Amino acid sequence: MNLYILCILGVLLISIACGLIFIPAILRFCKKKNLYDIPNVRKIHKTSIPRLGGVCFMPSMFIAVLIVLCIHNLDAENNQISFSLWSVCFFISMSLIYVVGIIDDLVGLNAKTKFVVQIIAASLMPLSGLYINNLYGLFGVYDIPLWIGALITVFVIVFINNAINLIDGIDGLSAGLSLLALSGFLYCFMHEGLFLYSILISGLIGVLLTFLYFNMFGNPDKGTKIFMGDSGSLTLGFILGFLAVKYSMDNPNIVSYRANALLYSYTLLIVPVFDVVRIILYRLRHGASIFSPDKNHIHHKVMRAGFSQHQALGIIVSLALAFILINLTVYKYLDYTLTVLLDIAIFIVFNLCLNAAIKRKGVNV
Repeated sequence: MNLYILCILGVLLISIACGLIFIPAILRFCKKKNLYDIPNVRKIHKTSIPRLGGVCFMPSMFIAVLIVLCIHNLDAENNQISFSLWSVCFFISMSLIYVVGIIDDLVGLNAKTKFVVQIIAASLMPLSGLYINNLYGLFGVYDIPLWIGALITVFVIVFINNAINLIDGIDGLSAGLSLLALSGFLYCFMHEGLFLYSILISGLIGVLLTFLYFNMFGNPDKGTKIFMGDSGSLTLGFILGFLAVKYSMDNPNIVSYRANALLYSYTLLIVPVFDVVRIILYRLRHGASIFSPDKNHIHHKVMRAGFSQHQALGIIVSLALAFILINLTVYKYLDYTLTVLLDIAIFIVFNLCLNAAIKRKGVNV
């Protein structure tokens, strides 16, 4: 087994171990400080659950990565790790999002404040030279100038950031969809030989696996169940947004031209992104603020159709996996634009089927 794979496995295992250490400590801290997510009419859970699980995401990821990099760099022949300006800006932006998420979990922040911080954090990416500079033929557009690419980049990162945050409504959903997307990005970055990004992704996958165990199988009565909170969902969303932009950028100095780069990034995040678009259109149609909370997300609809939380999780993750398989297949025969239009049609049909199932239950759509 080559050193590259060993490093990735090492980061994964160390991150899992960090999660197993940090999450029980966070549970004890939440119990001591009485920090719980309290049930209300908008939330699905019926008992108070600790909500700081996402606090361990960044520390676990970076501890694992630093340990493996230190071991890796002991071999002088492999001492070739370098950090670009956008890597530094990524760390600064992610730290800003992470801190805001923690503050929101502890004392609460309004949606507009978080939105402004997300824009500031996302803006550091094009300022550092990382931006979407090619649409690869989507609606007939290829190369785009910096000022347009910068605006699209900020929009994409903020949009994905909120999509992952807003879909965090039932056990395992945000983490499960993120795990699926991260696994896809891990494959993409490994294929391109981008070592640093591959081990960062592995570090996040490891702690997510540990979190999913406590989130889905923890017992509230025994104090072993935990939610990720905004510290987790916002951090996950920002990292996924960054990875989508990073992989989509056409940069011949680092990797060769890939006609499917933007398609892959988009495909890995279809379900949370499409659901936010649907929710925004729904709120605008009903004259509500796009920041106003409701119970109309895809997981709410699946459960109103008569499925349990775990069944809803399985259905939605299966839908995300189906989009990946469909796009990887049809892109061989359809161009990028037609592939996107097909995805939109499939998502609309899926929601129409849900609406029909909900009406059969006698429940308002």
